[in-house]
Amino acid sequence: MSQYRALAQGILAGIPIDRVTALEILGAQDADALDLVAAAAHVRREHFGNRVKLNYLVNLKSGLCQENCNYCSQSIGSSAPILKYSWLEADEAVHQAELGVAGGAARVCLVASGRGPLERDIDRVATIASRIKQGHPEVEVCACLGLLKGGQAERLAASGVDAYNHNINTAESFHEQIVQTHTYQDRLGTISQAQSAGVSACSGLIVGMGESDEQIVEALFALRDLDVDSIPINFLVPFDGTPMQGRWTLTPAKCLVIVALARLVCPDREIRLAGGRELHLRSLQGIALHVANSIFLGDYLTAEGQSASADLELIRDNGFVIDDGESGAVDSHRRAAIRRRGSGTSIEANA
Repeated sequence: MSQYRALAQGILAGIPIDRVTALEILGAQDADALDLVAAAAHVRREHFGNRVKLNYLVNLKSGLCQENCNYCSQSIGSSAPILKYSWLEADEAVHQAELGVAGGAARVCLVASGRGPLERDIDRVATIASRIKQGHPEVEVCACLGLLKGGQAERLAASGVDAYNHNINTAESFHEQIVQTHTYQDRLGTISQAQSAGVSACSGLIVGMGESDEQIVEALFALRDLDVDSIPINFLVPFDGTPMQGRWTLTPAKCLVIVALARLVCPDREIRLAGGRELHLRSLQGIALHVANSIFLGDYLTAEGQSASADLELIRDNGFVIDDGESGAVDSHRRAAIRRRGSGTSIEANA
C-alpha cells in the first residue's frame, strides 16, 4: 500500500492530515502525482461518488471596482480591456441564469464587482434571486457581492439565496502582498456574517500569485478551520494590464497536486475547479475531476472558458455524471477526419 493510500484511509477513518504532511505533499515529485491523485480520488468517491456539480456564473456588474486587488482584471489599477458595465436589468440577469440552468447547472452564482453592496444593491440581487427560485426551486442561488454589512446576509437569505461566496484568496501571511484596500480580517468577517445568517459559506483561494507552498498549506487549513461548505480553487489568470501580468509560474502537475491536497485537507467539502483551470491544468483537467467534484460551466467573470459542450464532454469522458444524475448521451455524430496533409500531399505536415 502506498503512503498516500494509507493517508487517505486514515482521513476516511477520521484522522485529519497535519500541516507537516501537507507541506511534504506539495513538495512531492511529479512522478508521485498519480499515486497522490489515486488516493485523493478514493476520498472523493467515498463522499461524492461519481457526481460532478455544475455551477454557472452571472456577472451582474463588471469592472468599475474601487479595490486594488493585484490579481484582478476588474480592480482600480487594471487596464485590462475587459467588458465593463453597470448592473444588469433583472430580466437580463434572470435570462442569463436560466441559460446556465438549461445547461445543467445546479447552482447559479450572482456576482457583482465592488467593495461591497449598498442596500439598493441587496434589493436588486434579492429580486433576481427570488425570481430564479420561483422558476427553478431546485436550483441553488449563490451571491458574491463583496464585503457585507450588518443585516445584509439575512436579507439575502430571506430572498432565497442559499450560499454566499467570499474567497479568502490566499494565506493571511500573504494577503497584504495582493491587496491593500481591505484586510484579511475583513474577509473573515463577511464569511462569518453569512454563516450566522444560515447561508452556506463558499470560500476558496487563488494559486500562482507568488505565494509559497507553506502559504498554500496555511490557506487550505484556514478554510478547514472556517468550516466552509464549498471551496473553489482558482488558478491565476495573469491578464495583461494587471500588476500580475506575465506571471505564468504554475505547471499542470503542480495544479493537480494542489487540488489533491485540498481534497485531503477538506475531505467532505465541495472542491471546485474554478477560474484558470483550462489554462493551467490543460490536458490534466479530466484527471483533476477524479479529485474535485465541482466545476464552473462555460465562461468566467471576465475570462472565457472552454465551451459548455466541452465541459459536459469532459465529465462524461471521465466516467462522471452531473448532479442531476444525467450522464449525457454519447455523441454518435462524430466522424474520423481523413488526412489530407503531410506525406503524399503538397500541404505542410502537422508537426
